[in-house]
Amino acid sequence: MVSTQAGAGIGIANLPNQRHAIASKKGSNYTILLCGESGLGKTTFINTLFTTAIKTPKSYKRRFNNNTAEKTVEIEIIRAELEEKQFGVKLSVVDTPGFGDYTNNRDSWMPIIDFIDDQHESYMRQDQQPQRQELSDMRVHCCLYFIRPTGHTLKPLDIEVMKRLGTRVNLIPVIAKADTLTPTDLHKFKKRILEVIAAQNIQCYTFPLESDDESSTKRNMNIMAAMPFSVIGSTDDVLTSDGRTVKGRQYSWGVAEVENEDHCDFKKLRQLLIRTHMLDLIHSTEETHYENYRRSQMETRKIGEAKVKTVTNPKWKEEEEALRKRFTEQVRLEENRFRSWEQQLIAERDRLNKDLEAEHSHIKALEAELESMQVGLSPKTRK
Repeated sequence: MVSTQAGAGIGIANLPNQRHAIASKKGSNYTILLCGESGLGKTTFINTLFTTAIKTPKSYKRRFNNNTAEKTVEIEIIRAELEEKQFGVKLSVVDTPGFGDYTNNRDSWMPIIDFIDDQHESYMRQDQQPQRQELSDMRVHCCLYFIRPTGHTLKPLDIEVMKRLGTRVNLIPVIAKADTLTPTDLHKFKKRILEVIAAQNIQCYTFPLESDDESSTKRNMNIMAAMPFSVIGSTDDVLTSDGRTVKGRQYSWGVAEVENEDHCDFKKLRQLLIRTHMLDLIHSTEETHYENYRRSQMETRKIGEAKVKTVTNPKWKEEEEALRKRFTEQVRLEENRFRSWEQQLIAERDRLNKDLEAEHSHIKALEAELESMQVGLSPKTRK
């Protein structure tokens, strides 16, 4: 390596400043996917995370409506532009209302998986075009999977969905409403979740722990040790017993503070998502998940060839299953009716055969009687 002479130099060291100026002017796209059952505080969390009303909470009447006519998972996209110190971020928050809210949740993850794949497909199709100045990029950089704080372990639906998400996106498990568990129960719950994740080979987001800076290494290790992150969401200002005004939830026994690391891991998760590892989340999406999708598609498709998309709507599958059951039931009823007719025909045939045999026996008896009469009349006829 050749080094320049000491002094003012030739200006190579200014390249990071130039890149910083370009990046500040261009800004960045950042897409977060929220996945989890209703009522786990996903909307409150995202508003607390960015300290602004990104998404309006749904009314309880609509949330707990018993109308189950449409048992489908929706994809809801909320876009916002955030700016801090003259750096802009085009934020996209993708919510999945309806996920896990029904008795039969089979294939309920398919709209979510299809959405993630469709964003990779859309970007790849744009990248193959001659004009590529303005690319619309909605690739999901991070998926926050909210786990219900049962205190037991992951449900089968959680395991199935997390397996599929982990291979497509940076998956970060989050324990919602951590203030409903005691510290001891929360610690045991985290341990059980990690055991299931390891046993089921679920791929969660990881990042390099080692850094040139010792403090950064220690911080990274603390963040990774907190996974799965326990969070408390609240946009309300409450007053603590020592006179501080904080974001949190007021209870009769005290205040559950959002940014108190003794109460939850919200602060560590915010550091991971925004302050320290946002760039790594974006780069890992581009270099790992998008490239994996691109490679798998180019191995089976020609350049410019449209993707063959299979229909996997859960609602249609339920209708198909209902039609199949109804058809099977009709076939069974018809078969039973045919068997009944067959038994009646067999019984009628047996009865007719018996009558025929009886008539045949009667005819033989009459023939025998007639023959004996003829034999008795023959001598008299000779005389």
